[in-house]
Amino acid sequence: MTAKKIKSVALKLGADICGVAPVDRFSSAPKGFHPKDVYSGCQSVLVFAKKLPTESLFATSCIPYTYINRLITEEVDALTLSLSRKLETLGFMNVPIPSDDPSEYWEPDRSYARGILSLRHAGKLAGLGVLGKNTLLINDKFGNVIQLGALLLNSKLEGDPIALYEACKEDCQLCIRSCPQSALDGITVNQKACRALSNYRNERGFVLKKCWECRKVCPNHAGITHGKSSAT
Repeated sequence: MTAKKIKSVALKLGADICGVAPVDRFSSAPKGFHPKDVYSGCQSVLVFAKKLPTESLFATSCIPYTYINRLITEEVDALTLSLSRKLETLGFMNVPIPSDDPSEYWEPDRSYARGILSLRHAGKLAGLGVLGKNTLLINDKFGNVIQLGALLLNSKLEGDPIALYEACKEDCQLCIRSCPQSALDGITVNQKACRALSNYRNERGFVLKKCWECRKVCPNHAGITHGKSSAT
């Protein structure tokens, strides 16, 4: 089965976009977070995503955005499981990666966490988009309102072209200036500052997404409309 056929299976099962990154593209991954650190037999990483409802970004209450974030994560995890099972029946051994939690790496003094695989970087290496100054993956069609998932495959597959289209204009500072926690510098995010609002626990014990300004104010939150190009 070719990479094209495997991606078609993912799309039929509900992915909105899908791409493949050969494992040798991950040479810059931090030690302990390379695909082969998770699964020694990994030869390719299949990355896919589902789109969030865009207008939820503009709700004045944080409840709709919190709600869709929970559900889209569950949907992508369910898709990951279904796709993993389907590919296994076709003879492709694989290891599924969670769309969000759980994770192990934690620096309590900085409230800094890392998943076992950076899905946004994997998405970039699989041609699904480019990283914005808000640290989110930006896809040309769906913008940054996407939730990512991945499978580590033991098969060597042809990779998708890496996207070279521009997302963030050089002089754009909207997400950096709009962050109420001053958590962005255009390269990374201060997780400790961000978590105060993005993972806010109210008096009833609910964890709420009280801030998503960096996603909302991005001119490309719903897709990139200016010049595009791509190359391997």
